[in-house]
Amino acid sequence: MQFRHASLQPDGDGPFPTLIALHGHGAHALDLIGLSQFLPDNLLWLCPQAQHTLDEVLGGFTWFHFGRDDPRRDEEIGGVIEGLRGFLDAVADRYPIDPDRTALLGFSQGGMLGYRLALDEPKRFAGFAALSTTLSAESVAMVEPSEDLKQLPVLVQHGAQDPMIAVDRARESRDRLQELGVDLEYREYSMGHQVGQESANDLRAWLGGVLKLETS
Repeated sequence: MQFRHASLQPDGDGPFPTLIALHGHGAHALDLIGLSQFLPDNLLWLCPQAQHTLDEVLGGFTWFHFGRDDPRRDEEIGGVIEGLRGFLDAVADRYPIDPDRTALLGFSQGGMLGYRLALDEPKRFAGFAALSTTLSAESVAMVEPSEDLKQLPVLVQHGAQDPMIAVDRARESRDRLQELGVDLEYREYSMGHQVGQESANDLRAWLGGVLKLETS
């Protein structure tokens, strides 16, 4: 499985601290790169695009073809996860990535996939930012507890007025993450299903810490 993707690379030869960003349902590869204006400018951005088209005119994409209750969904999710692992391996050879300073970010549907990737391979990432998303009990059941997992920094940001994924689901995710023992930072904001200025500022500070960046 190959993914089209968008990239944004700083000047110079690298290797660069890197952010892999997974967009949400109905968005596209360029969607999260818009956050770059609010985040550190010395980051290499890599944003894979989901394969399934929702809107030919507006260019919206989704990671999953089947519906929530379709029995083939679990098999499809596994295929997407394996495809994203292949994407990570491929871009590591193509771009000047600093493997010790690579963070993963996922928004909404992309965050659900990000949880699976980060919790399954915690040593692969310097941290995982889960924005406006949820961690399912099924995903937790697939995680093997380890000392590496306890060292993984995880940032959870959610809007208290989110109409798409209720804030209670983020709080459930928080509780599950605390049980797993990850290095958790949990924050709620007065906003909906989005990234606001305050949450972007907090994301900037968190990335500066986990990627050892100069953010001033």
